[in-house]
Order: sequence, then structure tokens, then C-alpha cells
Amino acid sequence: MAETAKFISRTNAEALIPVETSSEIIKNIPAASAALSLFKQLPNMSAKQKTLPISQTLPTAYFLNGDIDKKKTTNAEWDKLTLTAEEIAVIIPIPEAVFDDAQYSLWDELKPQIVEAFGLAIDQAVFFGTNKPASYPEAIVTQAIAKGNVVNLGTNEDVAGDIIGENGVMAKVEAAGFKVTGFYADGTLEAKFRNLRDKNNQLLYTPGLTSETPVSLVGRPLRYDEIGGVFDTEQALLIAGDFTKAVYSIRQDLTYKVLDQAIIQNPDGTIAYNLAQQDMVALRCVMRLGVQVASPASRKGGENRYPFAILAPSV
Repeated sequence: MAETAKFISRTNAEALIPVETSSEIIKNIPAASAALSLFKQLPNMSAKQKTLPISQTLPTAYFLNGDIDKKKTTNAEWDKLTLTAEEIAVIIPIPEAVFDDAQYSLWDELKPQIVEAFGLAIDQAVFFGTNKPASYPEAIVTQAIAKGNVVNLGTNEDVAGDIIGENGVMAKVEAAGFKVTGFYADGTLEAKFRNLRDKNNQLLYTPGLTSETPVSLVGRPLRYDEIGGVFDTEQALLIAGDFTKAVYSIRQDLTYKVLDQAIIQNPDGTIAYNLAQQDMVALRCVMRLGVQVASPASRKGGENRYPFAILAPSV
């Protein structure tokens, strides 16, 4: 069955079309992408692709055997990672009569929600591979599982051991020669974190009660899935890693354009809306960015190194 094109109808926007109403709207504050807050941002792309050099082998030094021993040679090799700008987009059609009758600016109400929707698409793609463009790297959770960087909840004496212990997720990252710089977790873990303590009874978790004290775990920033719907909790509950090795670059920042003369087609090619003929307008939203994850050469971890590990559900 062909997918039916969607639009904001009078029924959808009825709460914004007043007889008499308050000047305030009760709503949640939209969340943004966790990936774009944790990953390292590179300078904006000036073309569709950007390449990054990445070390593949490291040089070796030698002691000499006596005064006239010959010095040996070594080499170092580099490869390149390519970031390809991929497009995220959506069009939201609205009848002009609905737009005119709304007491509030529909565009102002929609834009924060669109930012959140784009953040959800980005996070689902880079962390779990949902609708991932082919040019993007293998999803972080998928790769962590493939590399064996997995600890199941309950493997150690408690959740603290599962994260910071010798057999915890942090140790998996460190064994490959990387440093854990942050965490990304499903919201269900917060209840388990609140009373986490080390052997000296010091709290390991700092709740983000104010903007001056952001959420942290063992001194590293911790982001929860504030959008909701990113984590597949059958695969992973928490991602720990060196987020400086995950990079992104923006080719085109999120832009908005109001259309009023366009024809919008369904996926099967049939016409969904003729904006001019049907007295409709549409908000077109577009963003382009490239993402990559690097595993540069390290003297630890060997060829199987990877800068991320996951806490998986208990088996």
C-alpha cells in the first residue's frame, strides 16, 4: 500500500485556533542531537566530501648494539577517512486557512520540534544504524558488538563494576589504547546511577541540577536519550567511548524555506498536494552533514581496536 502524504490539518492544529485561549502553550523543551553534542565538530565542509588523514602504523625505535652498529629504519603509514555530506529533509504542508486562523505562529512552534526530529534521525543513524546513509560509518553499537567491546549488565558485582571495574566497559575502551571522554545512556539507567559510590563511599554520579553542574559519571560528561526513541534497549543501555574519535562536519546548516507554488508528490509519483491550486503552504527543512568514526593506530588493541564499548542488557 502506498504511503499517504501527511499535512497539518485543521484538526491537527485545532488547539492553536482560538475562540479564547491563554497566551502560553504548555510543552516540553525539545531536545537536540546527543551525537552533535558529544562528537568532535570539524570546520564546515566546503564541498560534498572532506577527507581526514588517519595513522595506520606507528614508527619503531631501536637500541644500537655498540658504537658502530647501523641504525635501523622504520616507517609510518597513513590512510584517509572520507566524510560525505548526506541530506536530511522534511516538508510540512499546511492549508493557508489553518495557517491564518492560528493564534500562534505555526512556524515558530514547528521549528524547535523539527530540530528535535532531525536530532533523532542523526542519533538513530550513527548510534544504531537506523536509516543510516551508506556513506556513514558502521553504527557505533553495531561496531562495538562486532569488536567484542560488550559488557552485559550484571556481569560484575554491581552496575558500577560493569562500567568502571576491571571488566567494565571503560576497561574495554582503555585496552584498545583510548580514553573514555563521555557516556551516552538510555534514561532508564538514571535510577541505577543515583547512588553509585566508589570503595571510599564517594559518589560517582553527579546529577545535572543546574547548568553549572552538568550530568557526569566518574568525572566524564553523561548524556541521556532526552529525545526518546534512540536507544534499542535490547542491544545497548549505555555507550562509553572516546568521543574525540567520532567527528562530524556540516555542509549545510538546518535551513527553512516556505513554499507556496510547489507540487508535492507521493513516493509512488502521484501528486499529493498542489500548493497553489489547493491554497496551501509548506515548510521545507533541509540539513546536510558528514559523520565518521576513526580508530587511529595505537600500541594497544591491535587491528581489532575500536574507541567505543557498550553496556548491554543482562543475559
